[in-house]
Amino acid sequence: VVFAPNAFAADKPFVFGLLMVGPHDDQGLSQAHYEGGKYVVETVAGTKMIFIDRANPTDRPEVTITQMVDDMVEKGAKLVIANSVDMQEGIREAALKHPQIKFVQIAGDDVLTGKAPMNLGNLMGRMEYGKMMAGFAAALTTKTGNIGYIGPIDNQQSRRLASSCYLGARYAWTDVLKKDPKDFKFHVTWLGFWFNIPGVTKDPVQVSNDYFNNNFDVVISGIGATEIPVIAKQISEKGKTVGAIPYDNAGACEDMSDVCLGVPFFNWGPGYVDFVKAAKSGKWKRRWIWLKPNWKDIDNPAATSVGFVAGPALSESATIDLDKFIYDLATGKVNLFKGPLNYQDGKPFVEAGQTASDKQIWSMEQLLEGIDVASIAE
Repeated sequence: VVFAPNAFAADKPFVFGLLMVGPHDDQGLSQAHYEGGKYVVETVAGTKMIFIDRANPTDRPEVTITQMVDDMVEKGAKLVIANSVDMQEGIREAALKHPQIKFVQIAGDDVLTGKAPMNLGNLMGRMEYGKMMAGFAAALTTKTGNIGYIGPIDNQQSRRLASSCYLGARYAWTDVLKKDPKDFKFHVTWLGFWFNIPGVTKDPVQVSNDYFNNNFDVVISGIGATEIPVIAKQISEKGKTVGAIPYDNAGACEDMSDVCLGVPFFNWGPGYVDFVKAAKSGKWKRRWIWLKPNWKDIDNPAATSVGFVAGPALSESATIDLDKFIYDLATGKVNLFKGPLNYQDGKPFVEAGQTASDKQIWSMEQLLEGIDVASIAE
């Protein structure tokens, strides 16, 4: 599939390929990357994007990541972007096979660990901040004190994002609302993948209903799919007051005005442009990039790599508190990764008086103490 609106590009444009784990129009994870690819084509003259979506073992059981890359290289791709950490090994293999082609692995850390060849770079945004805002909004909204979180798979990326969400929620509950932490519950359910695969993963529809039927009134998405706010809207239409926070795509609150408290989003365009320009100009360097938010424009999807858009269902008072929280994060007045913080098994994550380093946050071994992952059906 080709996207090339730049009709006046040179006869031989710079072709880049985009591998997406889910559908390019999923209103979540993969669509955010697809929009980033479109941004490159619209911003960098003489570029053309080709893409393969649903690049996962269930949708394409007989095709490897390396084979998909081979196809893109045959179609002229000079750079290939892989949008999921699940593709990390496949992209590393492809990079070694095609040393003349440049590669960008999203959310990976091969550059940090030294596994990356010179033609492979890593890109990620500091979504930890967006997740803190999501948790904060959820805790200011819940009436039951019970917040559910549906995550994809138990890996270091998902652990740090779920833990960031918990820290934001806990701060709102104890420091802003001044409520007893004993009355607060933050529960995580791992789906098994970024979206529902019947017979393979848990069903996000069922998990969402389980939460709402067990006294949880806010559910936060950590997956690249849209089921969670849809279920919340259905519950709301039956007269129950509930809230939902989708993920990844800034437009995910559309048509969800009754339940959507906001959405933490990625804008992949600027990061993509940086790597594409480097490859196109011959100035490529192997880099690991972890992009910070643009604090001055945190709610503008066109201006920040990571942000949060407050939703229509977030109350006016909660929005005011959220704005103050964002300001305090931006200025450093509030740093939720200050110790003491422990892992779930009691092992120290950050000692008292210390602040977690980027390396500690990036490579979280467990969820944080205080997060519940036991059965919600009690």
